[in-house]
Amino acid sequence: MDFMCRNQEGRVVLKNPHIHFLEEDILYHLSFSTRTHNFLEMFGDVKFVCVGGTAKRMEGLAYLIGQKIGVKLPTGAVLQDISSQGQRYAMYKVGPVLTVSHGMGVPSLSILLHEVIKLLYHAKCKDVTFIRIGTCGGIGIEPGTTVISETVVDGLLRPYLEMPVLGQIIRRPAKLDQLLVEELKSIAEEQLPQFPLVVGKTLCTHDFYEGQGRLDGAFCCYTEREKEDYLHHLQDVGVINIEMESLAFASVCNYCNLRGAVMCVSIIDRLQGDQIQANKATLEEWQRRPQEVAATFIKSRLAES
Repeated sequence: MDFMCRNQEGRVVLKNPHIHFLEEDILYHLSFSTRTHNFLEMFGDVKFVCVGGTAKRMEGLAYLIGQKIGVKLPTGAVLQDISSQGQRYAMYKVGPVLTVSHGMGVPSLSILLHEVIKLLYHAKCKDVTFIRIGTCGGIGIEPGTTVISETVVDGLLRPYLEMPVLGQIIRRPAKLDQLLVEELKSIAEEQLPQFPLVVGKTLCTHDFYEGQGRLDGAFCCYTEREKEDYLHHLQDVGVINIEMESLAFASVCNYCNLRGAVMCVSIIDRLQGDQIQANKATLEEWQRRPQEVAATFIKSRLAES
């Protein structure tokens, strides 16, 4: 059962033949259903899906993109979270762009991507580009630097997502669209040169504390020297940042033949410490940097179409 999630015409299709036998497809965590919602009418024009950890960040991104692409709300109107009844994720739509929160970690992101891909399928969307935008810990790079992931590895430095399905381990390569990486890099360098930017290898972990070699969790089973050796080893093999979702994002996009890229801003240099010291205003300014790159990219793409 090897069905592509994007056909030769660019339309999002499903890699799951069982969906065709459902009388009703319920996107439970988004609170949508094919029986109660007209997906084609609501989402048929979507060309870009931007995902990130928090609802507030995705709301802010929606407003930023709206400003960039000239979508004006009526006086006094505000964007609405159109999946609020699901009480899990937040989703905003501005023009042909969806911005959606995915929570924290691989499992939460994976659930969201399953349902967003089904949403796009039911809406008959074509040529959709996915971008994950978030925060990360840098390895030897200055806080405030935007990192575009070129490759992604897991905690054992393997370039694939490994997961049990029906009692057996499956492996799905975590590959990102290299042309999209280059497009985002060019946009950032040409139109937003004030923002420091690097491209490189991202480590995706399943944990924020021990999984990332921190010393400040509720428990810790290694020494400070062992932690330092580990982080320097990561640097030696080319890892420049650590986060918690890119492995699932890259593997899903690759498995489903969808264009995908990951951009995160570094909010700490892990070689210098474990706890994030920047104040709230600084963090908000840094977090806006990859959003600006994504919004500028989308504006440029729409101008070409």
